[in-house]
Amino acid sequence: MVPTDFKALVQRFYVLQTERVEAYRLFEEGYEAYLRTGPHYDFDHYRQLVHEITLAFCGMSNEVLEIKQRLQREHARPDLAEHVDKLQEKEKQKLELTARLQLARQRAQDHPEDLSCEEQIQHIRQEIIRNRGVLSDIMQDFKYDSEESE
Repeated sequence: MVPTDFKALVQRFYVLQTERVEAYRLFEEGYEAYLRTGPHYDFDHYRQLVHEITLAFCGMSNEVLEIKQRLQREHARPDLAEHVDKLQEKEKQKLELTARLQLARQRAQDHPEDLSCEEQIQHIRQEIIRNRGVLSDIMQDFKYDSEESE
C-alpha cells in the first residue's frame, strides 16, 4: 500500500526508484548468464527471467503511478506529478533500449565477423547514457521541488 503522508509518499517513490536500479542490475546479470550459454542458448531460463523482471517493473510502475495520482489529488502537487510522468516515459524508453542492446549483443556474439553489430551496440549504449542523464535530471528536479515545500 502506498502511504498518504507527503514525506512518506516521496520516500516510497525514492525506494521504488532504487528498486528499479536493482532490477536492472539483476536483469543484466541474468542476461550475462544467458549469453554464456551460447551458441546453444538456454532460452527457457532467459524467458523466465524476462517474465519475472517484467512483473517487477510492472508492479513498480503501477505503484509509481499511484503515487503520482496521490501527489496530484491529495497533496495538490501537479509539479511533482509531472516529474513522475516524465520519469515514467524515460524509464519505459530505458527498458526498450536495454532490450535493443541485449538483442544487439547477442547478434554480435553470434556474428563476430559483422563489425556493424559493434557499431550498433555503441550507438545504443550512447542512447542509454543520454537516457540515464535525463533520468538523473528529472530525479534532481523532483528532489528539489519536493524539498522546496518543507
